[in-house]
Amino acid sequence: MEIKRNTHTIDATGKILGRLAVKIAVLLRGKEKSDFAPNKDGGDFVIVKNIKEILLTGKKRENKIYYHHSGYPGGLKEVPFKKIFENSPDKILKKAVSGMLPKNKLRAKQMKRLKIE
Repeated sequence: MEIKRNTHTIDATGKILGRLAVKIAVLLRGKEKSDFAPNKDGGDFVIVKNIKEILLTGKKRENKIYYHHSGYPGGLKEVPFKKIFENSPDKILKKAVSGMLPKNKLRAKQMKRLKIE
């Protein structure tokens, strides 16, 4: 059975990061389709434009910090939101959407269908 995939184009101008990431995650998973099954990859393609004009509420733009750990003692790394957003704003949206998808083998396939322009 062949899966019919649609393409959704979203303009990120003036949209809040978290709320936009939820909409994208739902489209990538295919949860809005009538034949949704959690073990089936039936989602659509999503193209996001104008990612530089995305909004955050409150003072998150100045205060938000992303953490990751190298696995070694004392290996906690901190990178502020502002620095990542200046260099590559697409990483911010990809990280937000990735965190909202289930942590299983389908996540990598679903993330490949997300295109950021």
